[in-house]
Amino acid sequence: MPALSLPQSTYDPRIYVIDKGDTQKYVQVLERSKGQVYVHYINQDKRLDEWIDERDCRPAEDMSERRDGRSRKRKRHTSASSGLGSHSDDTLPLHEEDVPLTEEEIDLQTHKQITAQRNFETVHFGNWQIKTWYFSPYPLTDEEEVSQPSTGTGPRIPGVARTTARSHGRTVDILAGGLHRYHSDGQRADLYVCDMCFKYMADPASWELHKKQCEVKHPPGRKVYQRGSQIIWEVDGSIQKLYCQNLALFGKLFIDVKTLFFDCDNFLFYILTDALPTCDIMLGFFSKEKISYDGYNLACIMTLPPYQRQGYGSMMIEFSYELSRRSGKVGTPERPLSDLGLRSYLAFWVARIIRYFRRVLSALPPEIPRIRTVGDLPNLSKSSIGELEDTSKRKKRMKGRDGELVDPVKSASPLITFDDPTFTVNRVFEIVQREDGAAEIHVSVHCTLNDIARATNLRIEDAAFALNECGLLMRRLTRSDENETIVVTRELVEKVAEERKVKIAVLSLNHVLLDND
Repeated sequence: MPALSLPQSTYDPRIYVIDKGDTQKYVQVLERSKGQVYVHYINQDKRLDEWIDERDCRPAEDMSERRDGRSRKRKRHTSASSGLGSHSDDTLPLHEEDVPLTEEEIDLQTHKQITAQRNFETVHFGNWQIKTWYFSPYPLTDEEEVSQPSTGTGPRIPGVARTTARSHGRTVDILAGGLHRYHSDGQRADLYVCDMCFKYMADPASWELHKKQCEVKHPPGRKVYQRGSQIIWEVDGSIQKLYCQNLALFGKLFIDVKTLFFDCDNFLFYILTDALPTCDIMLGFFSKEKISYDGYNLACIMTLPPYQRQGYGSMMIEFSYELSRRSGKVGTPERPLSDLGLRSYLAFWVARIIRYFRRVLSALPPEIPRIRTVGDLPNLSKSSIGELEDTSKRKKRMKGRDGELVDPVKSASPLITFDDPTFTVNRVFEIVQREDGAAEIHVSVHCTLNDIARATNLRIEDAAFALNECGLLMRRLTRSDENETIVVTRELVEKVAEERKVKIAVLSLNHVLLDND
């Protein structure tokens, strides 16, 4: 195994500019090594940080001076530990230099310094070699502890006389190891993780040997969903502690905004796998608290980068809401959301609301494409609908992930039924006769935001956010004697559906393996 060493602290507080195509990007230099610089793009996510040639960077002096001026003004009113600025002592006011830091402030400052960069360049996982996105506090292995020298040349931690391997692990609850792994040649080290049991190793030879001996073929839990080869497993963190801890460490390589705790007893993990002839490979996972006093139905979610943009994230989000519905609750994801998480949830909320509006603003139920009567006007009562259900068998159905026929009505997430007062009381049909003797049916519904949230099983604030983001709150009618009214037409609904590329629900409720509560 190559020797590991601590990196030299080379934080540069100045702002640089680089050319990216036809645009200029402002960056901060976090590290320098042999003509290369590791940069962070200003106002961009840390997963985009990368190594570039040092000659491609040029100082942005004017912007740097303005930033330093604002920084000094803020320092007079804020704590000394304020992110990356804590690397440089010259930005601190003179009257704060001698103020002693508390143990908690030292831990937070240390945490921000260490997690500013990812500590592994690449993770070898099964047949994949994946570039990591963020820092993950993998503990030091026994071999690393022996080979790790005690030196004072690495990043200095306040309150620690010498920088050692164990000094980086003082905040045990959020930093298990805290070291950036580097080879002796200065290149960031790789991580090797078993794709079955998530055991981690620093040596490729040990990893290859472990893969041949590992007896785990699928997650150690029960099946809660299975549709063809797609399976969701429920794993209890209090029973499979080591498996869940290793899974959380692996997920932290691609999740930035969540704090990692090694006590998994209060969490359930749901692992989405794809069944192969000999084993089940993980596609992604999400976790949730067993008891959440804030009503959260999801703590963190991660889809492996090779399997992203294939609908697996949507499937896990839909399953988390199905768990909430079966428990009689209205759930929401834990905050804060990452940029990718917000994008995924916004797409889910908008799609759920669009499906609701399509159903409520339709003259006929989705399962009845046509009604034909002789000698009388059409009757949309429940008895008449029941007599015509056979006509839906002629409707062309799509094929699902595994080739089976999928009925988009039956497989969709549950919405309100036609017995709901939203349909039977507040739903108005207006039949307008045309000049050629035919007639048009216009449907309108008067409902509140609370009605929409209840029908879609979303929280009111989530439903309002989705309606605003997709532009359905633009047309408003305001009268002096009435509350503000939002007008949503079927034309607007279809326009949003086309713009947002709304699809049918990914999760099939017929394949959920949970008893109805």
